[in-house]
Amino acid sequence: LDGLTNGAIYALLALATVLVFAVTRVIFIPQGEFVAFGALTLALLQAGKVPGTVWFLLVLAAAVTLQDLVNGARQRRPIGRLLAQAARTLAWPVAVSLLAIWAAPKGLPMLAQAALTVALVTPFGPLIYRLAYESLADASVLVLLIVSVGVHFALVGLGLYFFGAEGFRNPSFWEQRFSVGGVTVSGQALIIFFASLALIAGLWLFFEKSLAGKALRATAVNRLGARLMGISSSSAGRLSFTMAAFIGALSGLLIGPTTTVFYDS
Repeated sequence: LDGLTNGAIYALLALATVLVFAVTRVIFIPQGEFVAFGALTLALLQAGKVPGTVWFLLVLAAAVTLQDLVNGARQRRPIGRLLAQAARTLAWPVAVSLLAIWAAPKGLPMLAQAALTVALVTPFGPLIYRLAYESLADASVLVLLIVSVGVHFALVGLGLYFFGAEGFRNPSFWEQRFSVGGVTVSGQALIIFFASLALIAGLWLFFEKSLAGKALRATAVNRLGARLMGISSSSAGRLSFTMAAFIGALSGLLIGPTTTVFYDS
């Protein structure tokens, strides 16, 4: 049973890793950091504290905005367009961070805290892509792998700074237990199974039926051909990293009640 529950989480992380590599050719080693951030963010919200994810997200958004402004100034883009781009970059991180600061001491229901956790962690994906990978989109796989190692160590160190060295174990979303033959199955294990299957089915529908999913598939098959058909490789990269961060955050919520998670887990 433990093997099945852990295997379901690894299956989700494998999907995210393959998705990112297929679209961007990035072997995304820091995928596990999204898991740790998700579990730790929920744990701190449960404790009534403002999670370090809030400050981490604001710092990352500010860094991306500064990078965009510097690059735009070098390319002599109109100031109005630069300010509009900066507003789009900062809008969601600032809004969700303010919501988290307000909600942290309120003791909201666990499902609301889980939704807030996903909203906080998911933006890390596109922000990290824009900061570390977007300018190197045409580099070799080896260069992108070296960058991934650097991003991994940076996120681990920053995670220690923003979350501390203490580990956390979250309460289960469903405390019920069921006896099946000689095995006791917890409600949390069932949630992990059903959430994993639902997400796998959702990803299949996304890639088979939606226009955005087909654009990602086209980029994965032939980047140059996708560009010639009007598909932005940058947008595809941001979307794939967003989906990877979402899957990582969800995985952190699922595995948090089954094991103690640390900043470097």
